[in-house]
Amino acid sequence: MRTQVVIVATLLLNAVLFVANLSIALLSGSRTVLAQAIYSVTDLIGSGLLLWGLHVSRRPADYNYPFGRGKERFFWAFVSILITFSVAGVIALVTGFEQAISPAPVSHIGVGLIVLGASLAVSVGGIWITLRELRFARTSLQALLESANQGLKSIFYQDLVTIAGCVVAFGGLLVVYRTQLYWVDGITAAIEGILLVATGFILTAESREFLIGRALDPQVARALLGLIEADPRVARVRSLQSMLLGPDDALLALRLNFHDGMTTDQIETAIDEITLTLKGSYPVLRHIIIEPES
Repeated sequence: MRTQVVIVATLLLNAVLFVANLSIALLSGSRTVLAQAIYSVTDLIGSGLLLWGLHVSRRPADYNYPFGRGKERFFWAFVSILITFSVAGVIALVTGFEQAISPAPVSHIGVGLIVLGASLAVSVGGIWITLRELRFARTSLQALLESANQGLKSIFYQDLVTIAGCVVAFGGLLVVYRTQLYWVDGITAAIEGILLVATGFILTAESREFLIGRALDPQVARALLGLIEADPRVARVRSLQSMLLGPDDALLALRLNFHDGMTTDQIETAIDEITLTLKGSYPVLRHIIIEPES
């Protein structure tokens, strides 16, 4: 999947949303629209961090990072989630409560509704871009959500939360327009903040296991075990350990018993062929270490 295409598209879309929402928020005084502007700018920063993480993760391996820097994508996705959801959510909550406690007049509500409608359309467009890239990569949405690609998952959830936030904001501004109850504007902004914080908690908890060093999915591990045991030269698999080094980069460490009577050259040939078989079947396995045992 072309991760960079999705991230760059998200950057451009959020830049447009930020300018539009901030302009109308300053014009109208609506905390609801301001909450959308805050979310747009943090989303913009978050997308920039994801793009940076993608860039630095491609640096070649060296002495200090012998297995490469694939985990950079996990780290910067984690930072992006914190900024995009948690920071934006708290700021939206604070500004919303301020408006609810000490309501200030809200003007130009019609223009605000138009901007929210545009934000909704742009977010739907962002989801369409993600789904298009999934089709291009011949993978499913479920596969993405179950994968280790925290960056793309956070972008997808960003668009979903934006859509939900736009619906809530649209309803809140309509109530303000009809009733002139300006405290509703604050409550609406606070609800948007709660949506952001809740989503941030979920994604942050999920990021933890990848930063610590999560193993490959058990189903993948069983399939790898089946491939290895099918080799007639392998007597027993004594140990199979794995760790994700990035969304598309994994380390596999094996301890194998080969049948008695094999020469050193035959064992070396078997190791090379098993390595090629595993990498051919699962390209995510970029680092394979096989330790033979008697």
